Amino acid sequence: METLGRLTRRQVDALQVILSKETADRGASLNEIAAGLNVSPPSALGHLTPLEGYGLVSRHRGKTRLTPKGRETLVEYRRHHRIAEGLFSSLGLSPDEICRAAQEVDLALSHVTIERVCDAGGHPATCPHGEPIPPCSTRRGAA
Repeated sequence: METLGRLTRRQVDALQVILSKETADRGASLNEIAAGLNVSPPSALGHLTPLEGYGLVSRHRGKTRLTPKGRETLVEYRRHHRIAEGLFSSLGLSPDEICRAAQEVDLALSHVTIERVCDAGGHPATCPHGEPIPPCSTRRGAA
């Protein structure tokens, strides 16, 4: 099973919080992650433990960092989400509604399905919000 398909919405949120809080000098603290998720530190830890098991984060001396695999997983998530947004953009929904609809399906769509949707859409460069869509893994080397 693809790593992205194993994750919960809150685990993806945790990865995004870690990315926003870690610096070159130090990882994100549990309190920072908990605050970013608006949960208690024990609840935040409950999201981090499986992420560590999947090899997406590493924890050392109370600080959490994304691993290279964790960073790649976030890029794949952004790709899934932004392509899913494209699916809903032609329905006359507001930008917020497009994003919410995409969040309902982005983690459930396999890489194969996302690539088929992307092919059918002519490999768009941006999502309906104007954010860049990361290239598929087979096209990254060419990009």
